[in-house]
Amino acid sequence: AMATATIAATQVAQARDPEPLETDEAVGVLIDLTRCSGCNSCALACKVANRMPAPETVPVKLDCDALSYVQECQVADGETVFVKRQCMQCLHPGCVSACTVGALRKTPEGPVVYDADKCIGCRYCQYACPFGVPTYEWNNPLGLIAKCQMCVKRLGAGEMPACVGACPNGALRFGKRHELLAQAHGEIATNPGNYIDHVYGEHEAGGTSMLYLSAVPFVELGFPTLGGQTVP
Repeated sequence: AMATATIAATQVAQARDPEPLETDEAVGVLIDLTRCSGCNSCALACKVANRMPAPETVPVKLDCDALSYVQECQVADGETVFVKRQCMQCLHPGCVSACTVGALRKTPEGPVVYDADKCIGCRYCQYACPFGVPTYEWNNPLGLIAKCQMCVKRLGAGEMPACVGACPNGALRFGKRHELLAQAHGEIATNPGNYIDHVYGEHEAGGTSMLYLSAVPFVELGFPTLGGQTVP
């Protein structure tokens, strides 16, 4: 019993204090909300790539049958802004730090991946995520979690995430995270009238691999206001 308790305590300590995995090779996605038309091509491509039910039905929220969706946000001037939502792939993920069984793991390449075989359905990851991303399979007796994994298998085959490849407007850009940040700041400097001076995800919660550009403040679009402190 003492040996088991020692092993469990060690696992919890390791889970709560994950080593940062930031490298120049880590990838991400830059989402330019000024280019998004709300066509939902990205969300539908995600359902097909992940073999989700009803692949032709446009999702309206994150759940176990939809790892991404496009939200319609009404801003102060009455304009509609379309916002793609999915896992933010944090650099220092709260979900990974909260998982006591190692079912969630941050990879050096960028994605935060999930191993259903290890999951015990405790839902600690849901409480730990500042973006409210992981969803729970309430109708599954095993009680598993669902979240976007940035098409990690496609990345391993040298392909880009399905959502990026499906976007017809260039609103989604895939590449090395540090290069995407440079491009984002270049866009802001070149077109200051088109963007607010803020790349969401550069510093929030210690940084994320999903980065956003917008013409309106992110708080008006329902993004949580977070400092640079990491969740773990």
